[in-house]
Amino acid sequence: MSLSLKVFPSLDKRLEEGPATTTDIESGASVHVDKATTDHIDKASERSYVRKLDIYLLPYLALMYFFNAVDRSNLGNAETDGLSKDLHFVGNEYSLLILLFYIPFGTLDLPLNILTKRFTAALVLPILMITWGSVSLLQCAAFNFGGLLVCRLVMGACEAGFFAGVVFYLTLFYSRGELGFRIAIVFGSALLAAAFSGLIAFGVFHINTTIPGWKYLMIIEGSLTLVFGVIAFFWLPASPQTAWFLNQDEKAAATARSLRDSSNKVSTKFNLKDCFQIWKDWKFALWCVIAFVYPVAFATTSNFLPQIVQRLGYSTVKTNLWTVAPNAVGFIVLLLVAKSSDYFRERTFHIIGSLITSLIGMIILITIDVLDHKGVAYFACFLMAAGAYIPSCLVQTWHNNNNLDENSRAATTGLLVGLGNFAGILSAATFRVEYAPKYIPTLITTCICNVIAIASVLILGLWMRAENRRRNEAIGTNLRAQDVSTSELSDGENSLKFRYFV
Repeated sequence: MSLSLKVFPSLDKRLEEGPATTTDIESGASVHVDKATTDHIDKASERSYVRKLDIYLLPYLALMYFFNAVDRSNLGNAETDGLSKDLHFVGNEYSLLILLFYIPFGTLDLPLNILTKRFTAALVLPILMITWGSVSLLQCAAFNFGGLLVCRLVMGACEAGFFAGVVFYLTLFYSRGELGFRIAIVFGSALLAAAFSGLIAFGVFHINTTIPGWKYLMIIEGSLTLVFGVIAFFWLPASPQTAWFLNQDEKAAATARSLRDSSNKVSTKFNLKDCFQIWKDWKFALWCVIAFVYPVAFATTSNFLPQIVQRLGYSTVKTNLWTVAPNAVGFIVLLLVAKSSDYFRERTFHIIGSLITSLIGMIILITIDVLDHKGVAYFACFLMAAGAYIPSCLVQTWHNNNNLDENSRAATTGLLVGLGNFAGILSAATFRVEYAPKYIPTLITTCICNVIAIASVLILGLWMRAENRRRNEAIGTNLRAQDVSTSELSDGENSLKFRYFV
């Protein structure tokens, strides 16, 4: 049996009102566009719109996140150059430094992402970048553990919400079938940042001077962050409708695209109540479990890869150099998997495959003697880098694909990314000096988290597939997520034609 639009009386009324104009959208009112408009987007304008996003917006966001990752992870490189010795650390103060960073880094994601919806990413993201860049630069002036701790806590507060803000920001520009690969490009810059940080550390640590090389590292990387943070104020648009690099036809295409395969309304006004509308759903608890456990492998890999490689018995310079290749390979694998996920419009098993990959790498490091099997141990580092980063992109893409409300996407993304940032505490807390050089408790804990993530993702993905089948059987037709314009789904998941993006 066919599904009549009469079951959506509010939708029928909006269809009679006709399409919204770009002027309506720029006024700040939430709007709807009729189905005929979303089904007949000018193809040339759409191609031009996506091309301009990929040229003007996406690379700059990737560059911003590149410096976010560089400033956050350069502590690992600095440690290989004697940071702990120069600042007279005792006991587990280095691990404590990393652990405490994650407290503001996880706590403030939600409020900062709500502010991003309220004041736009064009304002919030540059402010955050300039602030953490300034503090990163000031790290070179620290002379003890307390001084560096203050810098890291402020950096954690400012870097919190940046990735969540970027993810939410991208949902305003790209369709659901494009989002995974674009988030991967931005997030993948973190892998390049790790490689870049290793290369620059390799060069800086060769400088013969009375000033420690790690201080030069902080000066160079913090200064570059400041410069690009200032430029971001003038570069980032608040929305597609206000983008300086788009013409009117491209802005119209942007609106129609969003309503066809992203949101049920565009440019909605900020509403705090709407931010939390899906939090009572049973699936939300499962999303929280997934969001907390999958990033543990990411935290273990990104924070401690230099120390893991150092276990192989190489010098400081070679250790930093040898961290480049695993992260470079990880970046390529990330893009390939994300592109495949978008192409097939499938998230579940792409995420599970990546979790299994990093899990195998960690099991290898647990079970072998790394000094006797250096080649195998180094290969395990490649597996960790290849698998640990992918879920950070696809999990965040997945839940946003199934959330059609802009306010709700902002808050939910902020919370889930924040929970993931808290996972870094778990990794740092188990990476203690007394566990060196194998760090078995850290690797076992991370493996357990991967197994929990695999099971949770599988449960959620299989339930979504079963629910899609049940709904299709109920209405007597075979619909997929991409078959229904999101502008028709005014009630979100409760709409009869809603199908989960699996």
